[in-house]
Amino acid sequence: MKHTGEKKDVYQEITNKIIAALESSAPAGRLPWQNAEGSTLMPVNAVSKKPYRGVNILTLMVQAIEQGYPSNQWGTYKQWQEKGCQVRKGEKASLVVFWKFFDKEGQDDRQDAGEQEAGKIAGAVMARGYAVFNAAQVEGFQPEEQTPEKGRVERAENFFSSLQTEIRHGGNRAYYAPVHDYIQMPQFSQFYAAEGYYSVLSHEITHWSGAKSRLDRDLSGRFGNESYAAEELIAELGAAFLCAELGLSQEPREDHAQYIVTWLKVLKNDKRAIFTAASKAQQAVDWMREQQEEMKDAA
Repeated sequence: MKHTGEKKDVYQEITNKIIAALESSAPAGRLPWQNAEGSTLMPVNAVSKKPYRGVNILTLMVQAIEQGYPSNQWGTYKQWQEKGCQVRKGEKASLVVFWKFFDKEGQDDRQDAGEQEAGKIAGAVMARGYAVFNAAQVEGFQPEEQTPEKGRVERAENFFSSLQTEIRHGGNRAYYAPVHDYIQMPQFSQFYAAEGYYSVLSHEITHWSGAKSRLDRDLSGRFGNESYAAEELIAELGAAFLCAELGLSQEPREDHAQYIVTWLKVLKNDKRAIFTAASKAQQAVDWMREQQEEMKDAA
């Protein structure tokens, strides 16, 4: 697969895309990865059928909503050709990025855009952009018939209960209390729709995953005085990823407009911030999925 060019600053290009989307959605208090119905379909590769990860989820969700693409399937020009399809002349590609970030312990998080790379130097960051096209941009693509999935709310209930989080209900606020390690939620009946409850719970449970006894997510060294805003962005991205995986709509929150202002400040000051935030959100979702699988194996 051909990449989009070594000289292109993929960090800046992706960051600019997210900044522009946040700025356009700020007046409505809606996040740019939510369409008018709150849908958050997980983008998947048309060939491997694997979901994209990390920052690629955001960029492809934003692009699909901006362009009105009904499909969540994406592929490179070559991949569509291999499927017997042809990208229409004049169609504009979207950027995804394969990147690898090595933290101070030498651990890495890999976002695969279709090709694997080497280079395991602690503290290094490597990113390479690739051009992909949505299924709506190609000719000859026949989408597979999908039957409506049943029990999606039940699936969400099973997922969250498997984490054995202490969730208290009451009042009008939702938050994670780190000192006593519990999540406070309004009563289920206070939400207009079930999806709203699960969306807010997804946000708070992402906060919960970062506790010292779990992922020990300390952002003070990376973001300094902006660590609170970065943590809120991670929690919101984690909620978007979880809702997409669980097939749930994501409800707008009253505090989105307020948070967007602080997120924009972080992103404009640091072109790699969205990569780190998406990586941490993906790490949280992966960790929660692992806990669920361990509970299943122990049952």
